[in-house]
Amino acid sequence: MLEVGQEAPDFTLRNEKDEEVRLSQFRGRKVVLYFYPKDNTPGCTKEACSLRDNHGQISEANAVVVGVSPDVVERHAGFISKFNLPFTLLSDPEHRVLELYDAWGEKNMYGKKSVGVLRRTYVIDEDGKIARIFRKVSVSTHGADVLESL
Repeated sequence: MLEVGQEAPDFTLRNEKDEEVRLSQFRGRKVVLYFYPKDNTPGCTKEACSLRDNHGQISEANAVVVGVSPDVVERHAGFISKFNLPFTLLSDPEHRVLELYDAWGEKNMYGKKSVGVLRRTYVIDEDGKIARIFRKVSVSTHGADVLESL
């Protein structure tokens, strides 16, 4: 399990434009790395829009927002367009990075157990170290919560 103060594991995934994005390319800026289950679902849309609505201030704090889900690249492109999201979304269909960041595992929703994406956000500092971990996320206020942590 990753902890505050640890080096954030580097990875490369494809974004909504089908370009490779490497976490380490953001060194020198803070990174808000958020993991979410699925594009265009109610909770994930609220979370993305909350981050969108706070994006200006997050950027002013020298931070970049990067989302990761198992959705395919094309689905991310549609989600970004539909909700005017000003940040990149990365595709992890094999759950490799989701597992690396403790964002894939057993969930219990309404008494039903399943395996899937665990909603998590990591704030990574300019040097690539984990500065904050959100293991419980309030989708409606997440953008403001993240901003407060920067």
